[in-house]
Amino acid sequence: MPRAMLDYTKTILQKVSFDAKLFTRELQKAISRLLPSEVEELKIWLQFYIVDKPELHSTLLLLKT
Repeated sequence: MPRAMLDYTKTILQKVSFDAKLFTRELQKAISRLLPSEVEELKIWLQFYIVDKPELHSTLLLLKT
């Protein structure tokens, strides 16, 4: 089941990536709901996903711990 939550989170983030504020809000929700190992996996995915989306680069700061 946890894997399903991570996949769902990625889908949601892709759908809201047109709006940086909404993307940030959804990312914050995901960080609070996912397991630490899933957050690490999400961080790796996010680094690749936002390469061509400079408006979302600041969201990586949310994953720095």
